[in-house]
Amino acid sequence: MGWRTAAVAAVLCTSAVGTSAFAAEASSSSPSSSYGFAPDARPIEGATQPTEAETLQPGGSYRSSLPRAATRYYRLELDADSNAYVSATAVPRTDDKLSLSDGLKVSVRTPDGHSCSTQTARFGASGSPHPITASGARTTSPRTPLCTDGGTYYVVVERVGTADSPGGDWDLELTAATEPGLRQTGEATAPRSWDSATPAPPTGEARSRPGGPGFAQAASLGPGVWRTGLSPGQTLFYRVPVDWGQQLSATAELDPAAGDARGYTADALDLTLYNPVRAPVEDTDRGYDGSRRAAALAPVPPVDYRNRYTGIPRVKGMRFAGSYFLAVHLSAAVADDFGDGPFGLILRVRIKGAAQDGPGYAGQSVPRNLFQVSPRERATGVDLGSGSGDTAMRALAVGGIGAGTVLLAVLGGWTLTARRRAAVQMRARAQNPTA
Repeated sequence: MGWRTAAVAAVLCTSAVGTSAFAAEASSSSPSSSYGFAPDARPIEGATQPTEAETLQPGGSYRSSLPRAATRYYRLELDADSNAYVSATAVPRTDDKLSLSDGLKVSVRTPDGHSCSTQTARFGASGSPHPITASGARTTSPRTPLCTDGGTYYVVVERVGTADSPGGDWDLELTAATEPGLRQTGEATAPRSWDSATPAPPTGEARSRPGGPGFAQAASLGPGVWRTGLSPGQTLFYRVPVDWGQQLSATAELDPAAGDARGYTADALDLTLYNPVRAPVEDTDRGYDGSRRAAALAPVPPVDYRNRYTGIPRVKGMRFAGSYFLAVHLSAAVADDFGDGPFGLILRVRIKGAAQDGPGYAGQSVPRNLFQVSPRERATGVDLGSGSGDTAMRALAVGGIGAGTVLLAVLGGWTLTARRRAAVQMRARAQNPTA
């Protein structure tokens, strides 16, 4: 047992080192650092007319750009059975002077120009440059009969605003995903009632958890109380696994400013919830006057496939299990009155309810398992929220993917060693049956 104890200790040590390095990297990053694009994002040129559009493959991540007052087209090739979702994240220049009207519009259209969905995202009253995301969908619901056929569809990404909008191009991150149909169709109505009372935020000692710079590099987060630093102009991303039947709530709190600085920044602290296909679900913001401020998401329902049948956006968005995203932004204008920070940020995350069975998909999503919470994520969430669980799982939860890989390698080594020993013993017995 001694060698196993040493191996676990090595894993824990690796996890601690990885976590410290991540924290150091996050704390040293500049508020003006670029958005964290997916490392495997492929470059794609947005077309100026549909006939020249390049294809977005489901499961892929793409990087493009969007000039001022421009419209760009991308192609989707879809079957008649799957729902399809696209997202576009616009990243303005950090020195852009933005207005309330500046934003991003995403539509999915048929070849004859019929709109299957349209969504617009804007930067808000603060005008602080930060990543914003809008999404589109082609669903096979009878409620959109003109969008149920298989074939070619077009994703239309537009930059909206006024003639005074910044002139530089915005970077774009694009994703596409598909959701299979169900083995058996059920009632096509949304749940009639759910617990919409505002839950009490979790309490307890806050644990350190630096955020990631983008969706693809979002830091994993379970229920509990978490602390990090946030500088003016910076946006942090977190990934929270939420299973079928579970209800998520979250609050972001900004610590008081140091010293006796006075002033007020409107819409200073912004908290946005996105679902697994990066569609915005709920958004809230709070002004900042140097005292402690909190931005709490309005209550959202438990995750339920039937939520898609409502017209209420924050209910409709809670339509699948998987990794939900929390994006926290601190307005660049906060620095004018209260300094460059970083300011202490506390995130309070609660997940209510036990996991339930899913709706029974007839196939796989693309990317695979997008609408599932894996056993590892389930164990991580329970451990992070309650403080229970064994030491090795705690190392996995805190250390992330890298430490998890090391732990799996160690466990695999134990298994391989045991099999080799058994094989040696069997050969020895075969050669000497009387032994």
